[in-house]
Amino acid sequence: MKTLLNKIGLLIGGLVVLVACADFDELNQDPRAANSDQVQVEYFINNSIIGAQQDPHVAERAFVLYWKAASRQDRTNALPIGSYNDGWSADYFRYVSEWLNHANTAIQVAQEKMETGNITPYTDNLMQVARIWRVYLMSEMTDNFGPIPIDAFQGTNPDFASVQEVYYYMLSELDAAQEALDLEVSVPANTQGLDPAYGFDFGKWKKYANSMRMRLAMRLSEVDPDKAREEFEDAVAIGYIETMDDAFAVQEQPGWDPLSGVMSRSWNAQFLSATLNNLYIGLGGISTEEQLPASYHQYVKPEDYIGVRYLEHFTTTTNDPSAGYWMDGLQAEIDPRAYEAFAIPGDVSNPQFFGGTATKRRLLNDNSELLDSIQAAFTWNASALGSWGDKGAKNELYASSSSIPIMVREFRTSESTRIFFGPWESYFLIAEAAIRGWATGMDAATAYENGVSASFDYWGLSNFTGTYLASEEYNRTGTSVSWNHTEEPPQTHTMNYVDGYTGQAGTVEIPYPDNMLYLNGTVKNDHLTKIITQKFIAQFPWLPLEAWSDHRRLGLPFFENPAVEEPLPALPALNKNNFMDSRVEFFPQRLPYPSSVRNSDAEGYQQALNHLGGPDAVFTPLWWAKQQ
Repeated sequence: MKTLLNKIGLLIGGLVVLVACADFDELNQDPRAANSDQVQVEYFINNSIIGAQQDPHVAERAFVLYWKAASRQDRTNALPIGSYNDGWSADYFRYVSEWLNHANTAIQVAQEKMETGNITPYTDNLMQVARIWRVYLMSEMTDNFGPIPIDAFQGTNPDFASVQEVYYYMLSELDAAQEALDLEVSVPANTQGLDPAYGFDFGKWKKYANSMRMRLAMRLSEVDPDKAREEFEDAVAIGYIETMDDAFAVQEQPGWDPLSGVMSRSWNAQFLSATLNNLYIGLGGISTEEQLPASYHQYVKPEDYIGVRYLEHFTTTTNDPSAGYWMDGLQAEIDPRAYEAFAIPGDVSNPQFFGGTATKRRLLNDNSELLDSIQAAFTWNASALGSWGDKGAKNELYASSSSIPIMVREFRTSESTRIFFGPWESYFLIAEAAIRGWATGMDAATAYENGVSASFDYWGLSNFTGTYLASEEYNRTGTSVSWNHTEEPPQTHTMNYVDGYTGQAGTVEIPYPDNMLYLNGTVKNDHLTKIITQKFIAQFPWLPLEAWSDHRRLGLPFFENPAVEEPLPALPALNKNNFMDSRVEFFPQRLPYPSSVRNSDAEGYQQALNHLGGPDAVFTPLWWAKQQ
């Protein structure tokens, strides 16, 4: 066995660095049990799953600054403006490679044990679990970078495979692994603790494998629909994650280790994004007064009020329909999940409040002198990312953690359960499959409503579900909730405002934005838009990578363009002449490979570029992504 283990390549920086281990302990360190005489498959699985929770170092870089930014589930000027950091990418590449190394080692150790007869009744099942988990890690890696090796960690320098080859391999592995699981087998209690997700409940691993297969099959829906349908229909018929009891989730814990929360760094504000805000406002038709105690009602503004207009202090060079306005109070109607996910500025009585308490912020004139002092407490706003230029320099409101809602404390204290696959995703995948005409065993409307209900249950909001599902009111992007309400919104809607400089009241026609990435902007309220809108909201905050992938695949939901008060050097395609358009080239598609890969394996790097079919750049689409 040592001979086998000594041949395993450990991918660090590039996929070519092979580590020869003189002793097993170098590969199988576990302070609780493992040593050179006790080589156990479950230790490698445990190390891989725990490692992939991401310690605070890599979590800040990958989960927060890359995935949450790219998915518009945060407002961060990183990937959305074409900016990336080679050091961050190298860190993530190294970490995910190590997690994959542990998963591959688990498989190889299990195979060796079965060859020698040194097995337990559950050794084969553990190998299938490792195969399923390896697919998740491969999907995470390929959805970030694109082409990756399939045959890594086998003692030779691996070749890079195309994204299509990687996806076909992952789907095949999931099918084979779930089929091979023996559900009559169980593991002893002292082994269950080495699976932080399911405690080696193999029935749940089977459901997870098929749910992952549904997710990956749907990723191919735009480029390989026949393969997508075949894989999806087979997986959904076997069984999938239907309840939170079956969800793939891992308990976080305070500290500085892989189980620390992925969103736990206090200096990451994690603002409400303009994208989420435009989806939340008005969606579901449930009033703020129904959701919050009477003490909040004094701050609620009328439904037809958009706020105070400050054209010299708030950007207007974006297609965000709320651009140029400051809402000096709370929205009349808003998706109930908004107040659960984000804290109202200045609401210090809320135990979930997190943010600055100095809520008076200044607007300055051109001479940097005080123009006005604005009270931001009990207001609800979100600012477009990008360049605000001189307007931003004169505005202390738009980027302050004391004036913009930021993510609640619950997800920052490392006491939550990190979710990798929730039941709502299964239902939204089924709903999308059903409207494509695939055989799913459930009609689209039922699956859609089940997905919304599962999300509301997760947030403890089931008392609002019925009213919400019946609502025909549009949000700021022109989408409603009710499945049967597919009437398109008018081109504009009339809103009242107050001029921030003169105090004069006025009215303005606010457009529902045209999302040209989807059906050339002609449709805002069809069934697919509803499904992806609800899926996007439900995936917050745990699954930003999936939210980003859906947008890359479909162009849904509507993402506003970054502001371009001044040019964005890494996003030259977007400028003041076209900021009202939606174009694929305005939105990030992937992470460039870190320089460590380019420098350590020129041949492999060239293979990757050949498969990528474009430059090693942020805006080069992956094979399965929407391209125009």
